[in-house]
Amino acid sequence: MLNLKRLLSVVGSLVCVSASQWALAADQWPTRTIRWIVPYTPAGTTDILARIMAQRLGERLGQTVVIENRPGAGNNIGTEAAVRATPDGYTWFLVNPANAINATLYAQLSFNFLRDMAPVAGIVRVPNVMVMTKNFPAKTVAEFITYAKANPNKVNWASSGSGTSVHLSGELFKSMTNINMLHVPYKGAGPALVDMISGQMHVIFDNMPSSIGYIRSGELRALGVTTAKRSPALPDVPTVMETVPGYEASAWFGMSVPKGTPAAIVTRINREVNESLQEPKMLQRLAELGGVPLMGTPAEFWAVHQMETEKWAKVVKSSGAKVQ
Repeated sequence: MLNLKRLLSVVGSLVCVSASQWALAADQWPTRTIRWIVPYTPAGTTDILARIMAQRLGERLGQTVVIENRPGAGNNIGTEAAVRATPDGYTWFLVNPANAINATLYAQLSFNFLRDMAPVAGIVRVPNVMVMTKNFPAKTVAEFITYAKANPNKVNWASSGSGTSVHLSGELFKSMTNINMLHVPYKGAGPALVDMISGQMHVIFDNMPSSIGYIRSGELRALGVTTAKRSPALPDVPTVMETVPGYEASAWFGMSVPKGTPAAIVTRINREVNESLQEPKMLQRLAELGGVPLMGTPAEFWAVHQMETEKWAKVVKSSGAKVQ
């Protein structure tokens, strides 16, 4: 039988070899295509931001970054795929408010996001915007509230999925104005906006990047932005808070990787993201979409995530929203 001292020596050697292999892999990374899981359909804010960043990060890293859309179950299908991925730096995940909201909204999840994923970097914070189909009779937030109270459950309210900030922004609005609307969740903002334009849906509290083009073209109307201050991207649109005191909501986006991804790779990606966000062309593109860069360390991004998890837990509980 191998004595204990020799056994410990063998184990120690194996650990050292494994660590050396990881260090070598991190030093050579990336050597092949990277996939970036986006838990929604194409054309929504999450997808738009990922594609903008993927192109630039691919150029900086010298490898292709492929967007893999994995919609469904309020973003949980894509999240679970990321959680189960090999922690080698070749699978990224586009973190969004639903990852903070779902921790409370869903009664049972097969993962704990803050435990099972590792933070990499924040990317951007954007307002949500209260958008109406262009023929809806209400022209202001106040008129909308009056109409909704006079027509309970006759206003069709779209969202990009249960648990998204688009959904919870509407829940917060409902609870603060004492109105009732019919919630219709979609698998992303893209299909929801198609039905908004056709008039099947009446209102959506959408992330600004996915709807701002339709607002500027006149296909949809913006009644209010959800942040405390007006957005430079839509300076003539009032805040919802101007009509509903205390109302505030915004969306934030970032990147995470499966827990166990080598620290050297995480540090490299974080640096590339932060440096990309300081480039004039990137700043201009994000500003056009109404976004403000969310730069910082992995720990600072995770602090934002934890704070948002606590914030939306209160909204979920007060609204009574729940998904099995």
